[in-house]
Amino acid sequence: MQSFFCMWHGLTLPGLGRILRCRPRLAWSYLPRWFSIAAISVVNSIEHAAESSIYRRRIHGSSIRHPPHFILGHWRSGTTLLHNLMSLDTSFSYLNLYQSMCPGHFLLTEPIVAPLTSWCLPKTRPMDNMPLGWKVPMEDEMAIAVDCCVSPYLMAAFQDRFELYERFLDPERWTENETRRWEQSFLTLIKKLQLRHDKPVLLKSPTHTFRIPMLLNLFPDAKFVYLFRNPYDVVRSTLHLRQTMLATNSLEPPHGRTALEDTFELYDRCISRYERTKQTIPPNQLSEIRFEHLETDPLGQTRRVYEELQLPGWDAALPAIGRQVASIRGYRKNQYTEDAGLKQQILDRFRWVFELYGYDP
Repeated sequence: MQSFFCMWHGLTLPGLGRILRCRPRLAWSYLPRWFSIAAISVVNSIEHAAESSIYRRRIHGSSIRHPPHFILGHWRSGTTLLHNLMSLDTSFSYLNLYQSMCPGHFLLTEPIVAPLTSWCLPKTRPMDNMPLGWKVPMEDEMAIAVDCCVSPYLMAAFQDRFELYERFLDPERWTENETRRWEQSFLTLIKKLQLRHDKPVLLKSPTHTFRIPMLLNLFPDAKFVYLFRNPYDVVRSTLHLRQTMLATNSLEPPHGRTALEDTFELYDRCISRYERTKQTIPPNQLSEIRFEHLETDPLGQTRRVYEELQLPGWDAALPAIGRQVASIRGYRKNQYTEDAGLKQQILDRFRWVFELYGYDP
């Protein structure tokens, strides 16, 4: 059964036009979602125009005074856990769910609209039962996808059309217009966050794992944390993610391409791209964390990130992070039925990843 609420409810009319140019295969069962997106896009456009009239000069006249910090890694590798913990450090700012859903007008509308609409959100995320609300830290890729559509998160709308979104995994394949739109959207988002809070922005998105050279070109002093996890667990959890998140945000019915094929391709590209480009990150600007270590010792591994990246503020952040760690101690991860055939497929395809990261097959 479709959920009413989805990420595409943050589109403006120009964004809706870009989505329609992808020629979605319309189906009767998806029409209520389409009608609601179209109606809300009118409201978003009006609110965006109002915010622009008030804040445009301040946004475009401002500079990004603090380089962002980026949390990288394939989906389901522990990036959300680390992001949630480090976001408790008040020396950072971060993007929350409301801001990621409404990137075009959150400066104007969040104080009023977020409290009035919190009732319409599910209490937990469908893919992993983590708490959900407008204020929770959220990855910035959703905001970019909604704002300019230059994003592999088009997969959320068109989950079976790999050829439609796969080139957005590689910035070197973007057109000049797409690169310009992405940079404008991304930099404007960071400027708006720093207008709200004059602090370094902590950003988490698996898609940034594909963009290290581009990010360093924009922010030579940026710090990076990369998380990795046992390939068996990553693939199985990513398949579950596709089944939940993508179904929630899809704009057309699936038509036969296998989720496993796409998941394998995405994982292969992500790890290969990271290993090929991480050498461009200067010393003392990269920390690599094994998820299993973060899971068993979240305080110790988070402190390690601070030490390796020479980030200030650990002692001040420790009480809040410690309370969060204590509160999630009883959290239970998703459990998956053992599938010997799938396990062998993962091993055959990614034996090199097991060896690279030191996991026993």
